[in-house]
Amino acid sequence: MSRKYDFSAEEKTRIVQELVPGKQVTIAHLIANPEAALYSKVGLEPGMEYTRSAIGILTVVPAETSIIAADLALKAAGVELAFVDRFNGTLVVTGTFSEVEASMESILQYLDERMGFDVCDVTKT
Repeated sequence: MSRKYDFSAEEKTRIVQELVPGKQVTIAHLIANPEAALYSKVGLEPGMEYTRSAIGILTVVPAETSIIAADLALKAAGVELAFVDRFNGTLVVTGTFSEVEASMESILQYLDERMGFDVCDVTKT
């Protein structure tokens, strides 16, 4: 016995969602000589040892890459880790302008050449 179903009265839509992130650095920005107010507005306390003459901001996909980027930053220059978010892919480092610049360039080079990431240029303000 075959069954017939009438779906016209109750049409259902099936949605399948997938997250297939690429491998990329979406932001690499260096802030030189930030105002003290900026530190507090982004959740960093002015006057702490990590508040120095420059801030580096990096966002990466997949998010876990921020852990690798943090390790690379520390090994490349004398920067301090201000924030690492392995769930959203954000890394914030502080240090002198040259330290932050060297750490950002080191991260981008490694992710590009060794891990096959699409990387952006470091922007500066």
